[in-house]
Amino acid sequence: MAVNNPSAERIAEILHNSKRIAVVGASSKPERASHAVAKYLLERGYEILPVNPGESEILGQKSYKSLSEIEGKIDIVDVFRRSEATDPIIDEALAIGAPVIWLQEGVVNEAGAERAEAKGVTVLQDICIKKERAKL
Repeated sequence: MAVNNPSAERIAEILHNSKRIAVVGASSKPERASHAVAKYLLERGYEILPVNPGESEILGQKSYKSLSEIEGKIDIVDVFRRSEATDPIIDEALAIGAPVIWLQEGVVNEAGAERAEAKGVTVLQDICIKKERAKL
């Protein structure tokens, strides 16, 4: 199946209007893509909410065991996990009412995307939030 991501204009709108980004699979290891992307977003003024049950703090930010532990509204759930591990993350993002689920490069879950889109959630797949933000 082909991935149907929103238009470049819609992606720019999402990034412009979002403030709080939960980074699922964030890592404290600088060599990891999730670390580099979270750092980049933090440096550009976004509030980063790392989600990694094995870490207590990442980039000076409290790390959460799950999305449901985070208080307040989350604008984007940015996912750095293997495609086959994303179903429970998508379900949790839906349960907390996240309006955008962003699956990073190489991560695709068509069935999960269809479930989320049926509930009015915007889903991006196989696309890097850092690269899209750099275009703005």
